[in-house]
Amino acid sequence: MIEARVIVDDQPIGIISPRVYGHFAEHLGRCCYGGLWIGRDAAGNTDGFRTDVLDALRELPVPLIRWPGGCYADHYHWRDGIGAPATRPATLGMSCGLHVPDDNALGTHEFLSLCDQLEAEPYLAGNVGTGSVQEFCDWIEYVNETVATKLTSERAANGRRDPWAVRLWGIGNESWDCGGRFDAVSYAHEYRRFAAMARHVDPRAEFVAVGLEDDGLPEMGMDPHWNARFLAELGSDVDLVDHLSIHRYWVHGGAEAAFDEADYYALLDEADGTERLIERTARTLAGAAKPGHPISVALDEWGVWHPEARSWGPGNVARRTPVTFEQANTLRDALAAGIAFEGFHRQCRVLSMANLAQIVNVLQSVLATAGPVCVRTPTYHAFALHRVHIGAEALRVEVEVNVDGSGPTGRPALSATASTRGGGFAVTLINRDYRRSVIANIRAAGAVSSSRLLAADSPDAVNTPADPNRVSPRHLVVESQGSGSYSTVLPPHSMATIEFAARGAERH
Repeated sequence: MIEARVIVDDQPIGIISPRVYGHFAEHLGRCCYGGLWIGRDAAGNTDGFRTDVLDALRELPVPLIRWPGGCYADHYHWRDGIGAPATRPATLGMSCGLHVPDDNALGTHEFLSLCDQLEAEPYLAGNVGTGSVQEFCDWIEYVNETVATKLTSERAANGRRDPWAVRLWGIGNESWDCGGRFDAVSYAHEYRRFAAMARHVDPRAEFVAVGLEDDGLPEMGMDPHWNARFLAELGSDVDLVDHLSIHRYWVHGGAEAAFDEADYYALLDEADGTERLIERTARTLAGAAKPGHPISVALDEWGVWHPEARSWGPGNVARRTPVTFEQANTLRDALAAGIAFEGFHRQCRVLSMANLAQIVNVLQSVLATAGPVCVRTPTYHAFALHRVHIGAEALRVEVEVNVDGSGPTGRPALSATASTRGGGFAVTLINRDYRRSVIANIRAAGAVSSSRLLAADSPDAVNTPADPNRVSPRHLVVESQGSGSYSTVLPPHSMATIEFAARGAERH
């Protein structure tokens, strides 16, 4: 048995923006069509969206959604998705190598209606690869403008008189590859034009520029200095950038479910490394930004991408053909998400948003649909256990583990994150150890008001239509040791959130 002491320091780090718990919905596989959107004539729909999916997402909740891509965005022309559905053209849906028909039933009005229903902030990705500056400006005007113009009159005729006031706009996606294969200097020239003209249309808009993870994709010959070159080329126009987008997929964890212990730790270690990427990107931004106009990091695609769901990259397993981008979602994946959240909280002063890829069915989704059944994945429950941290103030946490309490990567078996709100506080613990339980001793003033555990008999446990609750939260026993001290036991490969009703002077 491993023993650990958890010390929640009363030193605030910063506010955990709700945008950090964002999601990503791309027209890819069964994410948007079949996952979110089923049409107004289908059974079990609410305004065209799956009612069971809406209900589950409301409960989560979902603070932010990025749409329509991804690689899809740089082939998407927003006018194809407005007006009467019968008049919308059938277009070629292209993303990640797929060629599928798209009837454009899910367009701007439908997506923004979804955001209204979920009380989610929308984040729209603009088309740089095949689009124009005028098209981008027109989309912003159509969505946000209050003045009576041809475009706002068209919006009203299509059923929406009032503007949506969308703040977040991406200018391209992965422009170094599927978004046009620009080099950093060429993209800077395009970005300057798009952002400068669009800012005339809506000075309040926040623009997200395309960045590149500095150590990623070396086998594709990507430029590790993309971010610095792009920002340097903008020069005095760097204040056109509000957020810089980076993506991080974890791909070195072996098979989706039939993994061994080494693969288990490899994936968790890769999730840990995401924080270091955020830190490096933030340093680059700090060195390039103008005084008074900080640029924040937008990790607007992140998560596990298992080899069974892709045709490229590492993983000595059989690949599914054709690629559907769907994969098993195990307890291990949920723990990896929890590890990422720990880093997001520590970096909340520089990380402005993060979007899990993707929201339904595709990659590390929180929901999976199979016919009439909607299953909540272990990752869904990881998000739910962190609900209490959304919008709260992150606190510093120290974890002391006995000598035998480190895994093969040298990291402590127990890790933690904590936050405070309204006098109470919450701590989320992760037992990363593959085989051993951890006794966690927590010093805290006040009474335990809630304690939930996410665990299963195996780290490769999944939820299926036949067994949808195999991995789901249950009550965690937390025992008082007196004098503001509490103790609990976390089984191997598990996660728990404990809420305390009040903070006091005894906690240190």
